[in-house]
Amino acid sequence: MGAIDYTITDFGASSKAQMNTEAIQRAIDAASEAGGGRVVIPAGTFMTGALFLKSNITLYLSSGAVLKFSDNQEDYPVVTSRWEGVQQEVYASCLYAENAENISVTGFGVLNGNGKKWWEIFRNRQSELKFPRPKLISFDNCSRITIRDVRLIDSPSWTVNPILCENVTVDNVSILNPADSPNTDGIDPESCKNVRISNCHIDVGDDCIAVKAGTEGTEKRVSCENVTITNCTMVHGHGGIVLGSEMSGDIRNVTITNCVFQGTDRGIRLKSRRGRGGIIEDIRISNLVMDNVVCPFIINLYYFWGPSGEQQYVWDKNPQPITEATPCFRRLHFMNITAKNVQAAAGFIYGLAEQYASDITFDNIRISMAEEAEAGEPAMMMGIEKMKNQGFIIHFAENLVFERVSIENHLGQAFQVEESRDVEILNSRSKKLGERHFEKL
Repeated sequence: MGAIDYTITDFGASSKAQMNTEAIQRAIDAASEAGGGRVVIPAGTFMTGALFLKSNITLYLSSGAVLKFSDNQEDYPVVTSRWEGVQQEVYASCLYAENAENISVTGFGVLNGNGKKWWEIFRNRQSELKFPRPKLISFDNCSRITIRDVRLIDSPSWTVNPILCENVTVDNVSILNPADSPNTDGIDPESCKNVRISNCHIDVGDDCIAVKAGTEGTEKRVSCENVTITNCTMVHGHGGIVLGSEMSGDIRNVTITNCVFQGTDRGIRLKSRRGRGGIIEDIRISNLVMDNVVCPFIINLYYFWGPSGEQQYVWDKNPQPITEATPCFRRLHFMNITAKNVQAAAGFIYGLAEQYASDITFDNIRISMAEEAEAGEPAMMMGIEKMKNQGFIIHFAENLVFERVSIENHLGQAFQVEESRDVEILNSRSKKLGERHFEKL
């Protein structure tokens, strides 16, 4: 026998102008008490507050179904979970679960986070927020999670944020948040293991995909590892695919392949700073196409955003003692990537004065700077001025190999290398803005 369906209208839900939180939760609880089942959202728009999923539950959104979430704070119970890497009290996510297994959110319907009011309060009236905004979907300490086919729109903050989860699949999901909506990241696996993100389209107001592992102050430092990201398109957003800046528990074994970035502020972006600790290592990135990005490659260990980010300890370019709070980037590999209409710089690599970013390769990379570029900041760190049409900017790095790298329409040197060791440039070429022919490097 197949799984039993629990249709929410059988439990009192209605697409008329009413709140359906209790009715939908009754359907979820009934399925859970029976050992599991499929909770069906039929066609129509159903208003609801936060919903708590449980083990062995599939939430199925039929074609034409919309779950539209409340924008009133009182409709979101307070739970203890992570917010930007730190364990604290937060509003429960629109869809939330903890300590559960075998959870699915599927179907061709829509989860509408109804975020407009949340964004306005965050921008202009933060004192009215009693706790951090809800995310659209967040599962905490769960296993065997699947999110497939659904459309996710207007999230109040981060859209999909599994925390301390194992075996997570996000497939064929479309995420759309306005380009100016604050902190509406697309998919942010945090301290998770065995994560598969594929075939997604993500157009958001912050990072499209961000891999994270907590920050200083977290009770448990747990790595995020074994992550694959493939066949995705990223639009707008501050970063196409980002690692960090919350990385205290380590990020390792990440592969990124066959993705397209269009108009993201930055392309591949690794970021952290002193005080956070942790290691990002064994990252393989290949077969990407980028168009109209500020900077396609950022490796930045002086990232200043967030608490304590403007302290001298963070921005000082003099070597500091190496401790458990010193982050490390190593073994990062980029291959078969095209970036055109690049605005600020071909790449920005800035390790720490005391711990260089190391063992980095770029192979078969074609970068074309925009002929009429707009000046911008390639990375977020203190002391950076706006620039345009610059080549690779490299500080505090070692064991770098650039092979078959082409840079077109740049100003000044194609590779600006300072305070670095063992940088090789092989079989590469560049063409300055206004020149007709490439020069071998």
